[in-house]
Amino acid sequence: MKLQLKPVLLGVALVAITCMTIIALILTIVNRQSAELPYSTQYGMVFDAGSSHTALFLYQWPGNKENNTGIVSQTMMCDVKGDGISSYVTNISGAGASLKECLNVAMATIPASQQKTTPAYLGATAGMRLLNLQNNTLSDQILKEVAKTMQSYPFDFRGAKIISGMEEGAYGWITINYLLESFIKYGFDGKWIHPKSGTILGALDLGGASTQISFLPKEPVKNPQSAFDLQLYSYRYQLYTHSYLCYGKDQALKKLHAYLQKTTSPSSVIKHPCFHIGYNLTVKLSDIYNSPCVNPPTPYDPLAQVTFLGTGNSALCMSMIENIVNITNCTLYPDCGFNGVYQPPVNGEFFAFSAYFYTFDFLGLAPKASLSRVNSTIESFCNKNWTTLVAEYPNVKEKYLRDYCFSAHYIMVILLKGYKFGSSWDKISFQKQVADTDIGWTLGYMLNLTNMLPSHHPLVVTGVHNSQWAAEVFFIVFALFLALLIIIVLCVWGPTT
Repeated sequence: MKLQLKPVLLGVALVAITCMTIIALILTIVNRQSAELPYSTQYGMVFDAGSSHTALFLYQWPGNKENNTGIVSQTMMCDVKGDGISSYVTNISGAGASLKECLNVAMATIPASQQKTTPAYLGATAGMRLLNLQNNTLSDQILKEVAKTMQSYPFDFRGAKIISGMEEGAYGWITINYLLESFIKYGFDGKWIHPKSGTILGALDLGGASTQISFLPKEPVKNPQSAFDLQLYSYRYQLYTHSYLCYGKDQALKKLHAYLQKTTSPSSVIKHPCFHIGYNLTVKLSDIYNSPCVNPPTPYDPLAQVTFLGTGNSALCMSMIENIVNITNCTLYPDCGFNGVYQPPVNGEFFAFSAYFYTFDFLGLAPKASLSRVNSTIESFCNKNWTTLVAEYPNVKEKYLRDYCFSAHYIMVILLKGYKFGSSWDKISFQKQVADTDIGWTLGYMLNLTNMLPSHHPLVVTGVHNSQWAAEVFFIVFALFLALLIIIVLCVWGPTT
């Protein structure tokens, strides 16, 4: 009887194991769901090597893209100590060394696993453009030294180059409109959409050596050399943009000094209407004529000195600046900017940043102020005695405090009489940041670069609900239990002799 019962029990156990296994397999196969893991974050860094200083901007975006363009945000900004890289003509190795501190900050911020795929780029603007005009060998050596330093770090080095004025203007325009969600925005349905009623703003950038204007005109751009074609998020834009090299605020001041020196009867003391009463500045002629933006008189003694004596004459300051900006010589009227440059009539609202913002913010005129208030504030500021001014602003460096009067008048000349904002002054907003992100060309460059970077494919995981997973585990464990039980029975319940 015992021998007859054993095969029956074993048969039942084997059937049970088989059923348990089949059920577990069915539960494993049916009703499975797939899900995409979050996209890995990508990083990119851009050095903005301006005429007066250099800054590193670190950006990040999800590995996926919307219509071939990344959704980019600023992660970190690091100011490079010292002057711009164009100032390292007598210490070329120092240009590269100056970047190391900020590169180390980037190394500490970007995960080690992401560093080799992080594009790193340096774009030099008007300061290096001027140096390249003066001595292209020196500018090339500086860029090679900078590249050497950047290549010593484990990033995806994309180059150290002098960008064109058109690129600088166009990328700044991209930055503003991206941050204002004019190109793309996140909809209530959780999807990125192109805003049908999005307002496209113009961009006004003022640096030390150049100034840029960029906007979408009402009519097609008539001069192909001023047209910049872009495609972002599958939409095309034709932008008017122009960069005025030598018309940044620092080079414009050199132009004014040269004009005053040339038009004043030979004298070592020259009245300066844009400097405050009580302020005197003594410089060598070589300090005035050391730029390709000004033509030295022939002959002249580079070591000769002149003293500019501040007179604080607001009206005369404005008149002198008009002489160096050249607002009258234009054969393309009314489609004119200044200095004889083609420009269609300004259209829409504008953001003015960089030196525009810093000057007007110092004067308490940012982000917006009426034209009458702007004029009265500038005149009142310029009429202040230098001693009074220093006492009023003890923490402001003398160089900056000295130049605000000139910069403010210069801004008014190029905006009102150069770009013709007289009837649309209220359309200009003076800003430094939008959505906690600095306005400049670097973000626009990075957005444009993402058009050329491949999207990352997301990792896909497959799984089941918790209840189904618990049932699978139960049947698998039960089948294993029965199998173990059969082994025990075979070992214990042996044949009788």
